[in-house]
Amino acid sequence: MQLLRIGAAGSEKPAVRAGDDRYVDVSDLVTDFDETFFGSGGLERIAGPVAERLAAGTTRPLGDQRIGAPIARPHQILCIGLNYSDHAAETGQAAPAEPILFTKSPNTLVGPDDDVRLPRGSTRTDWEVELGVVIGRRTSYLDSVDDARAAIAGYVLVNDVSEREFQLERGGQWSKGKSAETFNPAGPWLATPDEIPDVNNLDMWLDINGERRQTGNTRTMIFDPYFVVHYLSQYLVLEPGDLINTGTPPGVGLGMKPPSYLKAGDVMTLGIEHLGTARQQVVGPR
Repeated sequence: MQLLRIGAAGSEKPAVRAGDDRYVDVSDLVTDFDETFFGSGGLERIAGPVAERLAAGTTRPLGDQRIGAPIARPHQILCIGLNYSDHAAETGQAAPAEPILFTKSPNTLVGPDDDVRLPRGSTRTDWEVELGVVIGRRTSYLDSVDDARAAIAGYVLVNDVSEREFQLERGGQWSKGKSAETFNPAGPWLATPDEIPDVNNLDMWLDINGERRQTGNTRTMIFDPYFVVHYLSQYLVLEPGDLINTGTPPGVGLGMKPPSYLKAGDVMTLGIEHLGTARQQVVGPR
């Protein structure tokens, strides 16, 4: 299935994608795609009714309705840094021996086509197309990497927007450069694992104002999604609906010579194979 949330920000309704411009309304079956939904077997519970509605043609046109992030505000957003060998090389840093972990504020989550707002005082806001992993059940101390497969509810396209000065030059942990409002666009949909032929071979890309900046593939990940979920489970409890951003391929503004960063009016367009595309316009600070 491909899960969607449709409607105005804060009032999204759960749906399942039924083609390029249609969906199945499941708001009578589930309140939202949130921690309770994922943790209580919600995916399995709606599978039958969704199949019946698709077979009966009970679908609705998407039209110009807003698409929100495909999951409700998660318990936590966890991020893995320098997780692509070619991205680590462009930053001049050695590939890490273990996953580098940092967090983003959960309230950074916005829809795939929502505006991205520059923080006050920002001169170095950057883009990062990433594969997001959504946790499907409460998970701790997994015994093996293979066990991580059963803990994953699905995958989603994300943009791990970053303010590099705040991240790298203002002291402390990376989170202050990652957690400004609107800094985690996600969607348009969450694809369950059966929708993805090989999560370790997905093409991904990002354009700025129509010019290609990032071109990559998940096969250059240093630590793949299964390893990451197993690894994190050894250090913290993962809750249903948690989002893990798994790193970005080369082509970020920080790695350009000279570096190049976002300004108000810029448009980011990005996509990952099987996970759709997104478009975000950059707007000025409040």
